[in-house]
Amino acid sequence: MRVVSWCRAGSLLGASAVLSGKHELSIRRSLALAAGSELAAGSESPLSLYALSDEDLTTLVTGWGEKAYRAKQIREWVRAGTTEFDEMSNLPLGLRRKLAACVAPSALEIATEQRSRDGTVKRAYRLRDGAVIESVLMPYDDGRRTACISSQAGCAMGCVFCATGQMGFRRQLTAGEIYEQAARFAEGDARLTNVVFMGMGEPMLNYAAVSESIRRLSDELGMGSRRITVSTVGVVPGIAKLAVDHPGVNLAISLHAADEAARSALLPANARYGGLDVLMKAASDYWRSTKRRVTFEWALARGQNDDVATARRLGHLLRAHHLAGPASHVNVIPLNPTKGYAGGPAAQRAVDEFCIVLRREFGVGATVRTRRGIDIDAGCGQLADSLLP
Repeated sequence: MRVVSWCRAGSLLGASAVLSGKHELSIRRSLALAAGSELAAGSESPLSLYALSDEDLTTLVTGWGEKAYRAKQIREWVRAGTTEFDEMSNLPLGLRRKLAACVAPSALEIATEQRSRDGTVKRAYRLRDGAVIESVLMPYDDGRRTACISSQAGCAMGCVFCATGQMGFRRQLTAGEIYEQAARFAEGDARLTNVVFMGMGEPMLNYAAVSESIRRLSDELGMGSRRITVSTVGVVPGIAKLAVDHPGVNLAISLHAADEAARSALLPANARYGGLDVLMKAASDYWRSTKRRVTFEWALARGQNDDVATARRLGHLLRAHHLAGPASHVNVIPLNPTKGYAGGPAAQRAVDEFCIVLRREFGVGATVRTRRGIDIDAGCGQLADSLLP
């Protein structure tokens, strides 16, 4: 046993705790993984309560000489919506003081919260370094509650019709910052039924933090793998990793075009990862490995990718890579407006005809997704730093 210094003047570096070597390694692993980018940036802010996994929180409090059940009590308070330590009345005063000195209640400050006419909720969170991210909660009449969460502040992929891509890349989010977005939509009696990594950023380019947050969604929020979806523009190495590490998770690929030139014009990262054939092979491999149907996202832009000929090109592409039938599904959504892109949504007739061609001629399931939160810029492709002028 030896003394390890943790927190000083409210930061990670002072107040001492007596920890075994094993305990120290566990906490240091948590600091490196869950707090990584904020520490790398030299932040003196304390570690967020949400950044500590249940295992690491237990390690921390037992390292202070407390019983392991104290960690469970803390988590019960948090899940009930209480994150201020002085309000956790069943904890000893000494423990509350140590927690207050070493651990911040959260890493995300709600800057704005908007509610759409359809019930969709969008939150803009300000991070400790001033970066802003957005997350969305979509409640449905059938009782489903889906959280759409961000994996990066901004995005480097540059998709021309996407507001996040238009703002550029700011930084990676930590596993704790990713997990906290979902956890705060699940406080009290408000359970989540689904989590989708379809917010700001490219999840596969922040893979370690996304993978850790998936594990915590399962372990700590009780979220089954089949209720979690990870979306990508086509970062092929990440698709292969996801199949190995989280084979039960749903994969969604933002496709939007069925030939190289058209896709590269909409998604500049297309060629960076080998182009369409390489991407479709990765999708086919995912299906064969996991037996999980691959979803292809298709934003229908009027006069660009919404005609019958394009639908047939898509059908042939899926068939050529053995992705027709049960191996895939196409989610079609009329393009949502963004400030930096002049294209408009496809007409309803074009949407219907596009789906009919896929279903009847190629046996590909196609669903028209309901556009939600459009009036508050919370729809697909609309998330950005809403606090910018």
